[in-house]
Amino acid sequence: MIVAERKPIEEIIKMVEKHESILVLGCGGCVTVCLAGGEKEAEQLATTLRLYFQKENKPFKTITTTITRQCDPEYVKSVAEEVAKVDAVLSTACGVGVQFMAENYPGKWVYPALNTKFAGANLELGVWGERCGLCGECILHLTGGVCPVIRCSKSLLNGPCGGSQNGKCEVSSEIDCAWQLIYDRLKSLNSLDLILKIQPPKDWSKARDGGPRKVVKEEVRL
Repeated sequence: MIVAERKPIEEIIKMVEKHESILVLGCGGCVTVCLAGGEKEAEQLATTLRLYFQKENKPFKTITTTITRQCDPEYVKSVAEEVAKVDAVLSTACGVGVQFMAENYPGKWVYPALNTKFAGANLELGVWGERCGLCGECILHLTGGVCPVIRCSKSLLNGPCGGSQNGKCEVSSEIDCAWQLIYDRLKSLNSLDLILKIQPPKDWSKARDGGPRKVVKEEVRL
């Protein structure tokens, strides 16, 4: 199971403040179990944002819905009508869900409301495409929903290496260059200025490496 926790509300506000309408999209999968991004948490986040922008006298509309999983095309495609009605999507899924939403809705900003912390084990056989490195410090809002930590073979944070050719990684011609994907994505969103932002070295103390890590939720009283 993937475990996540919500980003500070100040960071979320900064992400979405340029928009006038957003879809707060909850996920009924792992993040519901860990009390970070399910239906209840999505509704609470939407309410917090509406109250903040109301206080700031800024027009701001939210639509809230929760789908069974944001990592499954069947459910992701079911919210096409809602996505079409808003400027952007604020996903309360893990990093996999954020990126899968971004891949399925290439003309729409999809922002991460959570920091993905670590993953547990599901011991069923299958083939999976990795999308999130569980680094604990999500920057998908700066890279258009493409994770350079896991999609780049060298985990480069500030552009491609000199070995990429024709949009492919030097490791293998079957691997897309992550920074070509990021460039293309930001260009489609008219946000290429973000690619010029220099990222500091990764603070791996926030990642899952270096021993077991856990997120402790406060007791919920009914």
